[in-house]
Amino acid sequence: MADLPTDNSAKKKIKVTATCFMGLSHLLFLRDYVKGAFFALCEICFLACLPVTIKKLIGMITLGSPHPELPVKMRDNSIFMLIDGILFVSIVAAFVIVYVLSIKSAEKGYAEYCRTGRFKSQKDLLDQTMGKSFPIFGLAPAFIMIVVFVVVPLVFSVLVAFTNYSDPAHIPPANTVDWVGFQNFAELMGGGNNWSHGFVRVVIWTFVWAVLSTFTCYFGGLIIAVLLKEVNVKIAPAFRFIFILPYAVPSVVSMLVWKNLLNGTFGIVNRTLMAWGFIENPIPWLGTPHMAQFTVVMINLWAGFGYFMLLSMGTMTAISEDMYEAARIDGASKTQILTKITMPLVLYQTLPLIIMSFAHNVNNFGAIFFLTGGAPSVADSTTTLAGGTDILVTWIYKLTMTLMKYNYASVIAVMIFIVLAPFAIWQFRQTKAFKEGSV
Repeated sequence: MADLPTDNSAKKKIKVTATCFMGLSHLLFLRDYVKGAFFALCEICFLACLPVTIKKLIGMITLGSPHPELPVKMRDNSIFMLIDGILFVSIVAAFVIVYVLSIKSAEKGYAEYCRTGRFKSQKDLLDQTMGKSFPIFGLAPAFIMIVVFVVVPLVFSVLVAFTNYSDPAHIPPANTVDWVGFQNFAELMGGGNNWSHGFVRVVIWTFVWAVLSTFTCYFGGLIIAVLLKEVNVKIAPAFRFIFILPYAVPSVVSMLVWKNLLNGTFGIVNRTLMAWGFIENPIPWLGTPHMAQFTVVMINLWAGFGYFMLLSMGTMTAISEDMYEAARIDGASKTQILTKITMPLVLYQTLPLIIMSFAHNVNNFGAIFFLTGGAPSVADSTTTLAGGTDILVTWIYKLTMTLMKYNYASVIAVMIFIVLAPFAIWQFRQTKAFKEGSV
């Protein structure tokens, strides 16, 4: 095979050939037979699967057709068709990426030939290809698993928000599912019906709940940590052990116990207060919306302040005693030391954790569901099942497990992701691993 000229026409020929068929430039001009054979095999396999791919993509677009004359098991299952379509879209995306890489590889191979003026031997090309491809093939199984078990379910959950996948008229395989665009978003956010009223109410309470539960736990833990540090008693370790117990006990156990203790009829809290003469009638701790909301915040404080207490104590132990000694010599009071030295340093170290704790409390399913189950009922609960203490994640559970309104649940999940994703990204960008990796 004659050597290639080093001019623009040859460069154009390489690019056109590589674009027409994967690996063709490597086989015809660059003498890189191993890489060319691999790229060509990829395209051959893709072309062999092309009829199936087109069928799956069409099924994803149409989501099937209703066939009431057929038995249920033989009808089109829109959900399976949607999942299959997403999988094959992933395959097409992977093929496009490999296609682009093949063109880039051909251009790079020609640039290397122009620079050296000769072709590498087959042994050198094989060693170079194996050296560069080893990490790719090593990571390929993990990449495939992430696509199948992470990316595809996430994309499926998002796409359901644009369908009418709900009970009773659109549950496969008895019925098909249809694309409805942004109709679900409009009904939940601006429909002027019970669903939109329930959505706005739950969103507001979710935000209030996340803020109150985060800051009560944080400052409650900080106050306890300061007291344990300032009060020099020999049994301080015992207090630390006792205060961490609520956080150490599984929330499902503690929340169910508190649910029984606060029962308005036979709960031991009301019975004790009435026996001691503090109240005459039982307090409806979980019986009215506002009282139940207050109660869940307080119980969450009891369960979660120990975590922030340990964080604050660990941060305070890293503060140099010389700073405190210098402040005392200058005449600073304990309050001034706390507000000017301890608080700023502790906040600086724990601020990212406060932000992530806020994101966690938005999705704090157990603290609400096991304590109140979302109760008590409000005006729109008959239609939406959203109770007075339901947050978005507990409402999603009810929408999917009870009402089978998967489309509305998907809309809410998308909205949660849009709100929480910036917090997660910001938190990740603050980590040492990210900063060292971006250098």
